[in-house]
Amino acid sequence: MSDEYYLELSENPVQFENASSVNNVFFDEANKQVFAVRSGGATGVVVKGPDDKSSVAFRMDDKGEVKCIKFSLGNKILAVQRTTKSVVLPDKRTLKLLKSQSINVNWYMYCPETAVLLLSTTVQGNVLQPFAFKSATVSKMSKFEIELPAVPKPAKLSLSERDIAVATIYDQLYVMYLKHHSRSTNSPGAEVVLYHLPREGTCRKTHVLKLNTTGKFALNVVDNLVVVHHQSSQTSLIYDIKLRELDGALNVHQPVLPARSINPYKIHLTGPAAAPSQAPVPCELYSSSWSVFQPDIIISASEGYLWYLQVKLQPTLNLLQDKGKLMDFLLRRRDCKMVILSVCSLMLTGGDKGNLSVVATVFDKLNQVYKEYLDAEQAYTAAMESGPSRSSTSYKRPVRTQAVIDQSDMYTHVLSDFTEKKGVKHKFIIAVLMEYIRSLNQFQIPVQHYLYELVIKTLVQHNLFYMLHQFLQYHVLSDSKPLACLLLSLESTYPPAHQLSLDMLKRLSTANDEIVEVLLSKQQVLGALRFIRSVGAHDNVSARKFLDAARQTNDTMLFYTIFRFFEQRNMRLRGNPGFSQGEHCEEHVAYFKQVFGENALMKQATA
Repeated sequence: MSDEYYLELSENPVQFENASSVNNVFFDEANKQVFAVRSGGATGVVVKGPDDKSSVAFRMDDKGEVKCIKFSLGNKILAVQRTTKSVVLPDKRTLKLLKSQSINVNWYMYCPETAVLLLSTTVQGNVLQPFAFKSATVSKMSKFEIELPAVPKPAKLSLSERDIAVATIYDQLYVMYLKHHSRSTNSPGAEVVLYHLPREGTCRKTHVLKLNTTGKFALNVVDNLVVVHHQSSQTSLIYDIKLRELDGALNVHQPVLPARSINPYKIHLTGPAAAPSQAPVPCELYSSSWSVFQPDIIISASEGYLWYLQVKLQPTLNLLQDKGKLMDFLLRRRDCKMVILSVCSLMLTGGDKGNLSVVATVFDKLNQVYKEYLDAEQAYTAAMESGPSRSSTSYKRPVRTQAVIDQSDMYTHVLSDFTEKKGVKHKFIIAVLMEYIRSLNQFQIPVQHYLYELVIKTLVQHNLFYMLHQFLQYHVLSDSKPLACLLLSLESTYPPAHQLSLDMLKRLSTANDEIVEVLLSKQQVLGALRFIRSVGAHDNVSARKFLDAARQTNDTMLFYTIFRFFEQRNMRLRGNPGFSQGEHCEEHVAYFKQVFGENALMKQATA
């Protein structure tokens, strides 16, 4: 069943003393710190942050109930609020008023990640005035109105901060409004309405997330997904605003996946009643004591835990059947590479073996992202090489995300294993390999030679030499030196491969001596000799180079054949089978004598 849960609480939560009659708990969203304040601070304040560096403990005088307590960034200044109208800085400091605004405010909300403050104004509270803070300056942004489900008469405060959240999704700032079901309009359920809030320009309503139910909800944003928790059903829904389902000017979204609970979680009991050996007990999920903070924090004050909500991608494979939609979803997630590669493997070899059109769709989606990255990298390199200019300073090196699945990833994790699978028809294997190459060509991505080699090896393995010949003849497999070498190695299995290889090397405008080097480096010594004879250059080549290569093969009969060839050449050119001093072959002559005996040396012809 655990493969059904696509949401989970972080494995290593921040633990603190749970809320009680003597211990008050506060959370600071900017520093992500939990404050446990015992007896107004007199018996201690313990501050726990997301890492040990941000954890602090201290005491302060009990001067009454603490309503709120926070540190400045870097834990330099402590601020304590004990009354509705005053904030105390225990470390005496002088404050200076930088700017003031006169405005009637019902409530406020601050987003620390973007330094944007949202103020609720007007009697109904649904006109929101945002302010942006940047290095000690405050700028007023365009105000906007939240559309209420029904207008109350007489007018009264109708928009609560409980129904508003501010979050960054895909690098854009959104105000999320939880629009509850209205009995008067017979709407089928609640909605989350997203208002896009740009730094400049007007705020617009851009997305509607259909919840299809009613009740109490809470919102998180994890990995650019909007997560909606529903308390009464104890389930959560996830939405991806980039999976488009256009409805007029608005994007109306249904949940990406069926509703599921957060993965069950067990906690260790603490306190005097807990026995050391006591087994962990199940945590009450979706508890009424849970508090949810942006973007991805869930706090249980009653149990003393702060968790980060996380998305598990593997379960989505079984829950999202449409492979194209699944790929669109996965490609936008942070840790997606290995899951995407497993989707590709399952699609080719699993029980849900895909047809070629599905395979083509998946390959095209992967290669589109791959191509965009290659283009961005190329543009960056070109800008850097052109020297410093106004345009080049705006170029940032593109970040290679896990969504960039390149040819070596596909080769290593998917295609090479796939070609070895038993029980898969070879026609399907070849069709899949050619489909991947087709997709790369479509996006003008140069195909790496090892993919062509995989095609050739598969064709040879199944004795499909006719198809191999056609692929080469019609240039379905692009020419390359490594490919030509592979063809040469197939000569014993398929004799025409030798000529196909030489033709390929010539098409590559490879110089004759370079072709010889390529052949010798692959220990194709006889092949190199045949080639050099075919172009009539055998009288001028270095004997030592060929003898060196023959020695390296550890094949004494091959060495004998090559040695004898050059003896015969010497005889024909100089009337003497011996090597001249300038050819530096003394070492090879000595080796020949050692292995075959001096009598095996060719004798000079006598008149």
